[in-house]
Amino acid sequence: MKHEHLLKSHQLKATPQRLAIIQLMHQAGHISIDELYQKIREKFSSISLATLYKNVNTMLDVTLIREIKIAGQKTKYEIEKEAHAHIMCKSCGELKDIEYDPHSILQKSIEMSHYKAEDISIVISGVCPECQKK
Repeated sequence: MKHEHLLKSHQLKATPQRLAIIQLMHQAGHISIDELYQKIREKFSSISLATLYKNVNTMLDVTLIREIKIAGQKTKYEIEKEAHAHIMCKSCGELKDIEYDPHSILQKSIEMSHYKAEDISIVISGVCPECQKK
């Protein structure tokens, strides 16, 4: 029911395909179109890649989900949520959310520029604790 409310709160019809997309994104946290397509076909074997892209683009248009673009990687998608950054392991590719204070020096710098920031995307790369052990 939570996912249905999420779609309706963004003025989107809660179709079975859209509900499945949101559910999969919620479970995965960060997911590429290819991963999403593979998983959604387990439930909706006849869904086309074009239909999936159409639904994802519709959800992007209403800011229900957001893109995470990382150089040299496939674009990932996540459900839109409060301000956060991402940290990615350069060895295994794990991508995690990390919190940051939106009133940080970054925000002050944006305000001083007199720009109206529409999107802030921060991806920090490093090596995760598991890969450091190797």
